[in-house]
Amino acid sequence: MESRHGMRFLDRTTPPHIFTLILMSGTSAMAMNMFLPSLPGMAEYFGTEYRLMQLSVALFLAMNAALQLFIGPISDRYGRRPVLIWSFVIFLLATLGCIFAPNVQIFLILRMVQAVIIAALVLSRAVVRDLYEQNQAASALGYVTMGMAVVPMITPAIGGWLDEAFGWQATFWAFIVIGGSALWLVWIDLGETNTNKSGGFRKQVADYPELFMSPRFWGYALAAAFSASVFFAYMGGAPFVGSVVFELSPTALGILFGAPALGYILGNFISGRYSVRFGINRMIIAGASICSAGVMISLSVFHAGFGSSWSFFGLMTLVGLGNGMVLPNAIAGTLSVRPHLAGTASGLGGALMIGGGAAFSAIAGFMLGPGTGPYPLLWIQLAVSFLSIMAILLVIVRERRLGVA
Repeated sequence: MESRHGMRFLDRTTPPHIFTLILMSGTSAMAMNMFLPSLPGMAEYFGTEYRLMQLSVALFLAMNAALQLFIGPISDRYGRRPVLIWSFVIFLLATLGCIFAPNVQIFLILRMVQAVIIAALVLSRAVVRDLYEQNQAASALGYVTMGMAVVPMITPAIGGWLDEAFGWQATFWAFIVIGGSALWLVWIDLGETNTNKSGGFRKQVADYPELFMSPRFWGYALAAAFSASVFFAYMGGAPFVGSVVFELSPTALGILFGAPALGYILGNFISGRYSVRFGINRMIIAGASICSAGVMISLSVFHAGFGSSWSFFGLMTLVGLGNGMVLPNAIAGTLSVRPHLAGTASGLGGALMIGGGAAFSAIAGFMLGPGTGPYPLLWIQLAVSFLSIMAILLVIVRERRLGVA
């Protein structure tokens, strides 16, 4: 298959096919949430509490955050291809270990090792930046991002069905099959795209102080981190709410769990269409307000005695919609504060976003228990969404006071 850029599918002497990049990033998203409908059953299998089993989400996210600081610079130094290949190999070995883990402690350790698959997401974007000019890169990244939006919507449903039909291990066998297929594609379709290797992590760390001293960077980065944390708290708590509070089957939970992704796709569309017209600050505050409104309405419905699985998951589409408006614009803001430090800002901002998500995911899982209903999760989401609004308001107020754009 050829393109005007000389691309031939399954030929690593030419640029990688867009399908290869989509499968790479999709594998990373799949590993994050496909197994979530199985969490309550896995807690029973390992003879432990849900709050301990839920750490498989929080620890995975925490390791994701840490690795994001290193993967980009390492690939800058040694190349995209070897880092990707080793990351997939380690992911597959860790997944095999998860399947045969004798206890929850070993499982959690191997789940942390699985987080190395974040390289597939980080480096799919880096490969696009290596190969294309700005406008072409934006188009290619649009396809990769579309894959990232669709995968979280469908994989929980698949994972729930696999769990109900064959047990929780079936989901991890699916990781083996999909991850192995992605590794095969990387091996035969993706050659080395980094032709200008740099000094890597040391240079990135040297740039941190300049970003640390920028209030605008912190405003945008925290707006993104807190907004994303509303969803990550949902990741940590929704499996418990769905299976224990509403007594949903794994298949039903998997289907309903993808509701925020529907809103996220719409939010991304709105961002793409209106961010230039209205500016990123207005888009961020509108998105954060929509996110807060969705959680407030859900809380009100439950306090009025009308709460159900449909209202809980249905209103989470507003959380997804808000995130779809906040994240692209807030991330663009972090990259524009110091344009010459865009790479460093991307790594640091991504680490803050995923790291914060890990923390709130763990808190949500810890606070939920028999008899609590969905209230702890919803109150956490509401508080964090308000923090996102406050972060962008501080940016807006400061820019107005100083007269900066």
